[in-house]
Amino acid sequence: MIAQTITTSFKQNILQGVQDLSTDVLKIALYTGAASLDADTTIYTTLNEVVGTGYVAGGKLCSNVTINTSGTTVYVSFDNVQWTTVSFTCRGALIYNTSKSNRTVAVLNFGSDKLAGPNFTVTLPANSANSALIRI
Repeated sequence: MIAQTITTSFKQNILQGVQDLSTDVLKIALYTGAASLDADTTIYTTLNEVVGTGYVAGGKLCSNVTINTSGTTVYVSFDNVQWTTVSFTCRGALIYNTSKSNRTVAVLNFGSDKLAGPNFTVTLPANSANSALIRI
């Protein structure tokens, strides 16, 4: 089961000053429907990660990570992530912090299996306090 959420450990890490998204490096990895990812996922894993043409274990970098504020909400945005010339099936994704021993940030559930090919893009919600993927 893949449950879309900001991971509990990320929330704790932010409060403890462990993860700093203004300087740390984030990646996004893709997973099959057999993956078990939820709020309790604490570290990146290769278990049930996608295997297929054009996909490399560990996923891709999240580019242009920015921290924004609006009123009392802090939200994080980054560019959509795209894989090109691919062939695989995925159900969800894990965003994790490579700068901090692969600690998790968020889990995404795509709602159903997605057949990727020839390209696949993880399109993020609008960059706003009401819809950004990561909001605190």
